[in-house]
Amino acid sequence: MRIRLSDNFDCHKLIVFTFPAVAMMVFTSIYTMVDGFFVSNFVGKVPFAAVNLIYPLFPIAAAIGLMIGSGGNALVGICLGEGDREKANSYFSMFIYSMLGIGSIFGIVCFCFSEDLSRMLGAQGELLYYATLYADYLFLSTPFFILSFTLQGFFVTAEKPKLGFCITLLGGMLNIVLDPLFIIVFEMGLKGAAIATVLSQVISVTVALIYFSGKNDSLLSLSKNPEFDFKVLTRSCFNGMSEMVTNIAVSVVTIVYNFQLIKAYGDNGVAAFGVIMYLSFLFTAAFYGFATGSAPIFSYNFGARRKVMLKKILIRALKLVLIGGAVIVLVSEVFSDLLAQIFVGYDEELCYLTSHALKLYAVSFLFSGIAIFGSAFFTALNNGMVSAVISIFRTFIFEIGAIIVLPILIGANGIWLAIVVAEISSLLLTWFCMKKCSVKYGLNS
Repeated sequence: MRIRLSDNFDCHKLIVFTFPAVAMMVFTSIYTMVDGFFVSNFVGKVPFAAVNLIYPLFPIAAAIGLMIGSGGNALVGICLGEGDREKANSYFSMFIYSMLGIGSIFGIVCFCFSEDLSRMLGAQGELLYYATLYADYLFLSTPFFILSFTLQGFFVTAEKPKLGFCITLLGGMLNIVLDPLFIIVFEMGLKGAAIATVLSQVISVTVALIYFSGKNDSLLSLSKNPEFDFKVLTRSCFNGMSEMVTNIAVSVVTIVYNFQLIKAYGDNGVAAFGVIMYLSFLFTAAFYGFATGSAPIFSYNFGARRKVMLKKILIRALKLVLIGGAVIVLVSEVFSDLLAQIFVGYDEELCYLTSHALKLYAVSFLFSGIAIFGSAFFTALNNGMVSAVISIFRTFIFEIGAIIVLPILIGANGIWLAIVVAEISSLLLTWFCMKKCSVKYGLNS
């Protein structure tokens, strides 16, 4: 049975409806993980370090896609809730075409300065060569990379979350198949890993665009000549700014982490953190997927002025996020040795450090889901200001502050525990924001 945004969502229906979005985000995170696994085990330690070193540049591109995907998705969802499907399709088309143009400009500029950007991140000698090589290929696919994040939320709003998952699954499976083919069979090394990622993104996004461009039975379709409204585009950017801040913060936080880890552990610290980041992207992808998948439900009910239903779904969603966080922590703690072995089992010292760090870092997953969901919740209600406050404090203030201060107070373990302190602080801030806004959105009734 097709689940509609106007339905009464109990926990079971909420899980079923958001599961494709969760799976979509998880498979998107696998792109980088698959590259990391094959590069680390079949190309070498230096190329693996190069991938981790250059990676902080790409969340910036993802941030642009998520900004429009989240902020614009909220506006489209509200239009659908108000019954104005024509306006919803016009906005949707404008957002997609704008991302194609912005992504192309961003990719070309970064491609022209890829070596300079690699140097800025500290790459030298052989590391510089590999970092620039990997970046060159990925920058050329930037429009598709950005659109892959923009489209995730729109598939849910179009009431086609399963189709969105299938298309993302297609991209993920292509990457999984092409990586060993190009790296091992064709012996293309790091270049093969980059090409595999690019092809998987280009093909999956092209399939999505073809679907929305033709006749379909979803709530959304691409118009050939949509009306361009700069004010609406600006409003969507502002509304989705929290998601952009979150992804840009990933880049900044990673750089700060790397500086601290080099001082404490040397190269092994950076490599260990690279593995933890892969796992963190995978685990938190579930939270981001749930937030993305449930956001259109809140937008629709807000637009339809169904405040009682809005509150009921919010309570159920928060319960699911907490349960999911507990499960992720349990998995991380129990399988920390195995997870470290998969990526860096060839180096005993590095493997031990990675496992030890993961056990400390993983505690944060119990709390991180609430802040991620809370920020997306306010974005869905078209309240970009509160959403941005949660995101900015969670990353730029709480996390970076803890990374700098905790190692001074408790030593090197403070680097791994910094995220725990940051996520607990973010949870408290999210609770405070929801309480302050409860009257405005009828959450206290």
